[in-house]
Amino acid sequence: MADLTLYTNPMSRGRIARWMVEETGQPYEAVIVPFGPAMKSPDYRAVNPMGKVPAVRHREIVVTECAAICAYLADTFPEAKLAPPNTQRGNYYRWLFFAAGPLEAAVSNRSLGFEVPDERRRMIGYGSFEDVMDTLEIAVSTNPFVAGHAFTAADVYVGSHVGWGLQFGSIEKRPAFEAYLARVTDRPAFRRAKEKDDAAMREMETAGQSLP
Repeated sequence: MADLTLYTNPMSRGRIARWMVEETGQPYEAVIVPFGPAMKSPDYRAVNPMGKVPAVRHREIVVTECAAICAYLADTFPEAKLAPPNTQRGNYYRWLFFAAGPLEAAVSNRSLGFEVPDERRRMIGYGSFEDVMDTLEIAVSTNPFVAGHAFTAADVYVGSHVGWGLQFGSIEKRPAFEAYLARVTDRPAFRRAKEKDDAAMREMETAGQSLP
């Protein structure tokens, strides 16, 4: 049995975690958790009390939340070189958690039709959607990758948000975003993860399992 277990669903943010696990090069078991009763069951809530995927179990350690999974796996498997040296992690942490906080919140609110009134922007951590998009462009265009000149776990997370947003129209189509996405997804691990998730999604659809 592998030391690493990924709890996921191919129609979810679990695709981020699958990509990250593939980047580590470690053997792992993937457990597909269907939406509905299975994801909210006592057995799965013992893994993630939120009743959501993804989650990763590494031996006796359970990690949830995609940004945390990316950071944990990068530190746990340093041989994969998915995190910069400790003295060079400023941009790595900055953009990893920018995507987990302001970016996801701004995109989610916009997708739900919520716009922050101008006079209330000080109350919202991300300020405005426009500010977030402009800041994201700086993040992905200053260097080839968000932490500098080398691909890191932060690119798995930021790149996943950019890819998802461009695909579904929740992030503006800007040349900088499209160029960045092309760079970060031109990787064997990304292709392996996509193939496995696409195959799992086809199996779920054949079995008649519902969308989220």
